[in-house]
Amino acid sequence: MQKQAIERFQQELAMNTDVRSAVRRIERNALLAGLPSAERARFSDDLQLVPLALGQVLYESGETMAYAYFPTDCVISLLYVMKNGESAEIAIVGNEGMIGLALFMGGDSTMSRAIVQNAGHAYRLKAQVLKHEFNRGNALTRSLLMFGSALITQMVQTAACNRHHTVDQQLCRWMLLSLDRLPTGQISMTAKLIGNMLGLGAADVATATDILSKAGLIRYDDGEITVLDRPGVELRSCECYGVVKKESDRLLAQEAKT
Repeated sequence: MQKQAIERFQQELAMNTDVRSAVRRIERNALLAGLPSAERARFSDDLQLVPLALGQVLYESGETMAYAYFPTDCVISLLYVMKNGESAEIAIVGNEGMIGLALFMGGDSTMSRAIVQNAGHAYRLKAQVLKHEFNRGNALTRSLLMFGSALITQMVQTAACNRHHTVDQQLCRWMLLSLDRLPTGQISMTAKLIGNMLGLGAADVATATDILSKAGLIRYDDGEITVLDRPGVELRSCECYGVVKKESDRLLAQEAKT
């Protein structure tokens, strides 16, 4: 089965120039990479590599989820959407985890919207396959629960950050979490999308990016954020980034030992 998956992936590379040049592999997702090869081989044929475009919605609030997604080089934002259409980010997920927490937590839908924050690729897995593998109670089950715990920590800390810290501190926290999940120091994001993610108005976003630009920490031009001084951004950020990273690293390290 694993051999067939490898052969299928090689065919994908041959047919798709973008995929071939980027050398997408299952191991680029840390959650999948940490599984024993024999266990991963059971469902590797069901993993489908798919491109995800900036702004693409993977599922809406209350919508039944047909797939789980394991990002390789993209970042997915989870947003809580109000009745009036306004939204605010509650967490982001990249190559450290997966999208579709509710699928193994007893439900088929969630109250959040999942939208692509940075374009790239992800491995897609049918919901029923994920549930079947989770119910086996093996390494994947433990990895998903560990990831779920880390994601909940991020959600709690984000709520506190949005309530108690300045806009530029929130922006620094958001950039650092994004950079941890991207292969480069650049984030493609318009001011409008940043505002949607952080629940801020355009004026607030402009003020925050201007403050960080004048401090020499970032360059923001035509929807492209380039971090020029990451240590400086870390110093400018509030404690929320450190709390989330420490807990995530702790859980991943604990999982790696098992």
